[in-house]
Amino acid sequence: MVNIEEYDKVKLKNGEMARIVEVYEAGVLYEAEIFRPSNGFSVTVDTVKHEDIVSVFKEIEYPLVSAS
Repeated sequence: MVNIEEYDKVKLKNGEMARIVEVYEAGVLYEAEIFRPSNGFSVTVDTVKHEDIVSVFKEIEYPLVSAS
């Protein structure tokens, strides 16, 4: 199972995209900003169950300069 963390982007079963803003219980319950494009564009904060998430998008940092 993929570990879902704060600020991960997720896709919900209903096709909406969301960003996790708090992990209440890993693998069980999250607070998320849900992006709803219907009627223009709106963002709703709501509780999301793990079972309602179909995929997770992890952001990767790519350094522009090498660390010395």
